[in-house]
Amino acid sequence: MEQGSAREQARPTYASAASASTPASVRVPEQSRGEQARGAEARREQARGEHTHSEPPAPRAGVQRHSVRGQILDALRAALVDGQLVPGQVYSAPALGARFGVSATPVREAMQQLAVEGAVEVVPNRGFRVSQRGPHELAELAEVRALIEVPVMLRLARTVPPARWCALRPLADATVTAAAVGDRASYAESDRAFHGAVLALCGNEQLVMVADDLHRRSQWPLGNSPVTRRADLLADAAEHTALLDALIAQDLTVVQSLVREHFTGAEN
Repeated sequence: MEQGSAREQARPTYASAASASTPASVRVPEQSRGEQARGAEARREQARGEHTHSEPPAPRAGVQRHSVRGQILDALRAALVDGQLVPGQVYSAPALGARFGVSATPVREAMQQLAVEGAVEVVPNRGFRVSQRGPHELAELAEVRALIEVPVMLRLARTVPPARWCALRPLADATVTAAAVGDRASYAESDRAFHGAVLALCGNEQLVMVADDLHRRSQWPLGNSPVTRRADLLADAAEHTALLDALIAQDLTVVQSLVREHFTGAEN
């Protein structure tokens, strides 16, 4: 009996082994049966033909939020903006899951959401192909955004007191900070945050959601073209600052000019 107890104490548990092998970027709870089930699921996915070899490099891992699916979705969206997920290339859920240190299931769920948004398309038995877009589609998105956002911003410029605009200064400054270091993913997030905060002052939640979806789609890179340059990010961020200054000063003429100019480009 004593020898058996010693052996039990010396034997490593599955939970401790799983904890040691789990990447630091995504620390999941110690769930021995759950981990075994996800591992079996990954092997079945590979058996169904979802290839994990001869693929472009997957985006870097770096997920921080509570929901694994939410973490992966955020990371994949950042990878799209940053050009790490290349338009026209096919990526499998098991390969991306291995890169992020999670099973293929949350990756597949996140990719399905991106497919609904139009960022990727499903390729049966292979994975997901990043959508290829042209300048015409980007121009259409800019036109629709302008139809929604410009009238709202001009109305708000006439009705919102300067103190409310001053409260948005940190959001405008965040776009400048991200642009200065050329961080495209952080810039995309801060850019949407600034526009969303401005539109939120109108009190129409549905409008804010629709505008944010259009804004997100406009941030995906075009196929066979370089990602947004740092100089373009700086110019766009400078427009945010100038617009906020004009709104605080209640200079409607400058506000109208800046708002319309902000939407003349394909990427804002």
